[in-house]
Amino acid sequence: MAGGFRRGKRTPKLEARGELQAVEREGPFQEWLGMPDLYRYTLTVDGEEYSYQTEDAELPVAIGDRVVFRYKETKAGKWVDRNSLGKAIDPSEYQ
Repeated sequence: MAGGFRRGKRTPKLEARGELQAVEREGPFQEWLGMPDLYRYTLTVDGEEYSYQTEDAELPVAIGDRVVFRYKETKAGKWVDRNSLGKAIDPSEYQ
């Protein structure tokens, strides 16, 4: 198959946008020897909780920002894709 994708096995990425209302940080954690420290964040966006794991001790967004990101739903909750978290840009603000 082209691209190496399996039919019917891949779930499409979900996207969320909204106001970042709260952030909680845990860590740093070291998953295994030699791996950089990881921080786990719980992000509350428009009343929904999402988990985000990154090597960064600081997030590129702040409480009150309009954010956008891709995520997937698992049994453990909603997990934000690595490097997909950023500020949502409203084109009407740039004139």
